[in-house]
Amino acid sequence: MPHATVNGIQLHYQVSGNADGPALLLSNSLASTLNMWDPQMAAFEKRFRVIRYDSRGHGQSAAPDGGYSIDMLTADAVGLLDHLDIARTHFCGLSKGGMVGQRLATLHPDRVDRLILCDTASYMGPAELWEGRIQLAKDKGMAGVVDATIERWFTESFRVNDPASVARVRAMILNTPVAGFVGCCRAIQAMDQRESIRTITAPTLIIVGADDPSTTPDKAREIQEQVRGSKLVVLPDAAHLSNIEQAEKFDQAVLGFTGAT
Repeated sequence: MPHATVNGIQLHYQVSGNADGPALLLSNSLASTLNMWDPQMAAFEKRFRVIRYDSRGHGQSAAPDGGYSIDMLTADAVGLLDHLDIARTHFCGLSKGGMVGQRLATLHPDRVDRLILCDTASYMGPAELWEGRIQLAKDKGMAGVVDATIERWFTESFRVNDPASVARVRAMILNTPVAGFVGCCRAIQAMDQRESIRTITAPTLIIVGADDPSTTPDKAREIQEQVRGSKLVVLPDAAHLSNIEQAEKFDQAVLGFTGAT
């Protein structure tokens, strides 16, 4: 598994798919790994040069102690693109990955072709919410947060009908280093991009699960109101990990938006 020395850490990544296709960088949510995108690979690899990576603090990437920031996580993404000599890419990020995408398109508009922001937000207050999750993880490890996370991430019907998919995500959460989880929680806790995203010029698609209790459809609409010309797709019968619950509809939305159908 390749690693790149990026922004002072070792970042784990994978490149697959159509070597002659346009680049598509995928960025994972909090407490997951690059494997959260497995349901998309059959469709995406036919059309794109797909770059997946484990965010700082997650999977096989380094998990340094201390608080991270959205700017730091964005610098990781830019560093990976530089390492791979990719000047410009489509970007698709979910939750925390979408927060990185907003910042990337704000600070580095020349690097982003089309931007897909999934089940994400430009602001995730109040700070006390994150303080509670951080303390729980420190006290009880990831086992202390996994059940509540799974309930937010998947609808009850999906948890009943596809226990294998849920089990794979549960394992990702449990295997997330506490230091990485806490560091990224600090990044989200301090983030406020509500005004800065007004400068985004990349064509932007926003995707959200209709039943997402964390980054709700209202939060998606707040982004849509700020990013000129952006489009919104609400996926029915999906909570936070809409790319897993409604993989086919998710794929269709991304492929249609990027012109890769």
